[in-house]
Amino acid sequence: MASAGIFLLGFLAMVSAVHGYGGGGGWTNAHATFYGGSDASGTMGGACGYGNLYSQGYGTNTAALSTALFNNGLSCGSCYEIKCMNDGKWCLPGSIMVTATNFCPPNNALPNNAGGWCNPPLQHFDLSQPVFQHIAQYKAGIVPVSYRRVPCRRKGGIRFTINGHSYFNLVLITNVGGAGDVHAAAIKGSRTGWQPMSRNWGQNWQSNNYLNGQSLSFKVTTSDGRTVVSYNVAPAGWSFGQTFSGGQFR
Repeated sequence: MASAGIFLLGFLAMVSAVHGYGGGGGWTNAHATFYGGSDASGTMGGACGYGNLYSQGYGTNTAALSTALFNNGLSCGSCYEIKCMNDGKWCLPGSIMVTATNFCPPNNALPNNAGGWCNPPLQHFDLSQPVFQHIAQYKAGIVPVSYRRVPCRRKGGIRFTINGHSYFNLVLITNVGGAGDVHAAAIKGSRTGWQPMSRNWGQNWQSNNYLNGQSLSFKVTTSDGRTVVSYNVAPAGWSFGQTFSGGQFR
């Protein structure tokens, strides 16, 4: 993904807690497999639009979600604690924390219990191979797991990568803490009011307004109703392909 680096410019971040993200809730049963190879290179890109998961800070602790969990992309960026359960032959002790970065598509040609692991209504995690091997042996292939939503812990601020062109500002929003999954976004130029953005795909949000030559502010709301406002994150001289850092959920 094109980027001219992360500009840690002056900003004022305001957090409005409508109601806090609970996290740490009850455990739910599911299954997990793995993909992407031993170095997780096959997990790069993906349906959330994050591109290079290493440079974005997600690393190999990632998962592709089945239809039942993916929520048409709105679950991108959410975090889960997962542990292998009820399989003494293949399970390893402990749990892992992963971020949803991709979609595991259904395979309707196969039955749900023999290859169609991501078919609706199954709740399934297709993990990167390295993180899968923290909770189960490689030869297992598929294991029963329990999972729960947890708050995302991120270093630094929410990142905004501005792509597209004039009258089509496509902003990739990454490194979101708290609930992690962006459900609404808005943008404000230095000569405009706040304008809602529409989700294009994954966590790419678009605005069709002409904002060239204006400093940009962003408002990000996650699924728990909390909002972070990052003022004047991008200076008036911003260019397409650049990434800027704003406020963060705490």
